[in-house]
This record gives sequence, structure tokens and C-alpha cells, in this order.
Amino acid sequence: MLRRIREDVRAMCERDPAAKGWLEVVCCYPGLHAVWAHRLAHRCWNAGGGARLFARLISHVVRLLTGVEIHPAAEIGRRVTIDHGMGVVIGETAEIGDDVHMYHGVTLGGDTNEPVKRHPTVEDGAHLGANATLLGDITIGEGAAVGAGSVVTRDVAPGATVAGVPAERVE
Repeated sequence: MLRRIREDVRAMCERDPAAKGWLEVVCCYPGLHAVWAHRLAHRCWNAGGGARLFARLISHVVRLLTGVEIHPAAEIGRRVTIDHGMGVVIGETAEIGDDVHMYHGVTLGGDTNEPVKRHPTVEDGAHLGANATLLGDITIGEGAAVGAGSVVTRDVAPGATVAGVPAERVE
């Protein structure tokens, strides 16, 4: 567990030029606090039974404290960083790979009320700009970038950059 925390802190220090050191990141980065709390909530969720209620309570308290809402069932990889954090929403069936970086206001939302895979999959190394909205069972490919304020409702190819409403590929 401590190794993963060190990885997260190192990743944030590398990705955020405003980070002045590891202590500042540990104490003052709500996006990381939300990811760390999610790991506990996710373990509780996977335990099933009454632990699922506890998992939901953890995620609720974390949302109040950080402004980041992550459903306990969501799958989050290693070294995922959420810069600034406020307003991020990650839905129940979302899957986030390793080394993903996202900014405030990102939504990984569903597009149906059916109990199926209904939230995005974000593959390794993707970057999600501020206030980007990704809806439905779509895939954001490895190393792809989504521009700030974009609305994405279709798959994004690995390495591609998309922007706009609706999001379109840009060079």
C-alpha cells in the first residue's frame, strides 16, 4: 500500500509543475485523497454484503470533503491523478487504466438506466481536460487526449486528440 502511495505522489509531482514537493502533494491534493479513499471503498464494495453500504458511505464522505465523486465499484488503475479534483464524477461501471491524468470537472457518465456496462473505459496514459464529459460505454484509447470542455460519445482511437461539442479528432 505504501509503495502505491509513493507511486501516486511521484506521478503527481511529475505531472503538476505547481507541486512544490511530496509533503505538499500528500497534504494538499484532494484528487489524490479521493483516489486513495476510493481504494478502500473499492475493497469494501468487492467484499459485498453490508460492506457495500460502508463503501457508499466512504465515497459520500469523500465527495463532501474533496468534491470528487467516485462510485466504489469503478475500476481505477495505478498512478491515476486528478488535478484540482473539484467536480469530478466517475460512474459505477467506469474503468480507468494506469497513468491517466484528468482535470477538474471531468465526468465519466452513463447513458442508460439499465444495469449494464454504461460508463466509459479510459485506457492507459490518456489525458482528460477540464470539464470534459465522456458518456456511455465508450473507450478512450491508450495515450489519447480529450480537450477541455469536450463532450465525447464515441470511441477515441489510441493516441488521438479530440475536442469540441461533439468531440471530433483534431491534429
